[in-house]
Amino acid sequence: MEFITFLLDFILHVDVHLANFVAAYGNWVYALLFLIVFVETGVVVMPFLPGDSLLFVVGALCGVGLMSLPLSIGLLVAAAILGNQSNYAIGRYFGPRVFQWENSRFFNKNAFNQAHAFYEKYGGITIVAARFMPFLRTFAPFVAGVAQMTRSKFTFYDVTGGILWVGGIVTAGYLFGNIPWVKEHLDKIIWGAILLPGLLVIAGALKARRKAAAAT
Repeated sequence: MEFITFLLDFILHVDVHLANFVAAYGNWVYALLFLIVFVETGVVVMPFLPGDSLLFVVGALCGVGLMSLPLSIGLLVAAAILGNQSNYAIGRYFGPRVFQWENSRFFNKNAFNQAHAFYEKYGGITIVAARFMPFLRTFAPFVAGVAQMTRSKFTFYDVTGGILWVGGIVTAGYLFGNIPWVKEHLDKIIWGAILLPGLLVIAGALKARRKAAAAT
């Protein structure tokens, strides 16, 4: 329970925690950020880490000179790409057996099913679009591996999505993250970044499920 409380506080106040870390440990923040982004995208049991809000805050910290913008973008693009490659490899290893797994604390079957439905409808572009959707972001490369997408095709979408996701959100934070209104309402912006894409994914999955049911 204490870990959940800390995680929720970290997600909602990531700007404060990250600024404190920079003040205390300096350049070690780059290693921490690389680890967080890699784990969120590369380990299928860690879909709850604060990817979008973290990137936005990194951009804001770059905007006030606490971090380097080129280094942050380059390092985190690499973490996002390598994380997806790891997740894809895990999916290819386990293959269709995944469909038999039950929901547990280590595997979110509902999130997997939503990502699979999205993948079935949109194909490879899912890897790019999912970058901007919490939970789906973690499961999309895993689903691509399960579906045996070729490595070359997956890498194309992986690199494209990683550049757009990291570059776009970090740059947005750099440009807008230090505007007083944005700083004052950052917690609400974070909630919106978590909830709105999630609702869109759920709605899309339910629609795909209804169509599949109607076709049988």
